[in-house]
Amino acid sequence: MQDIVNCLWFEDRGLEAAHFYTGLFPNSRLLGQSPGPDPEVPMTVAFELDGRSFVALNGGPMFTFNEAVSFQIMCDTQDEIDHYWDALTAGGEESRCGWLKDRFGVSWQVVPVRLPELLSSQDPEVAQRVTEAFMPMKKLDISVLEAAARG
Repeated sequence: MQDIVNCLWFEDRGLEAAHFYTGLFPNSRLLGQSPGPDPEVPMTVAFELDGRSFVALNGGPMFTFNEAVSFQIMCDTQDEIDHYWDALTAGGEESRCGWLKDRFGVSWQVVPVRLPELLSSQDPEVAQRVTEAFMPMKKLDISVLEAAARG
């Protein structure tokens, strides 16, 4: 089977975004670019984020990003959450429940790996308390979620 490649439509900042993302995520790299009508702006930029294929397409202003599509970053530690949250919200905007938009308008969810585990607890009261704890949060806090699970 061929790879499924995530294609992100930018007005004209695809190369800038590819540089930013490949500098942020481990095991990431730029793969190449194809020329566009403007010699300063490539038409496409191929890159990998932690081994996953992406293409940034500089297609003009016809389409913009929205929350209908987002990328989840599953984090083991609060330090990881803080790292991605701080980098991606710089010039972007925070939302609720671990969601944010980066400076390019791309939506991300920065989620502790522990959250789905807590939400799938056999005890419905644990799941309810954890839900009540994370719903008003912007950046998710593992210690607060764990405390809510304990009651």
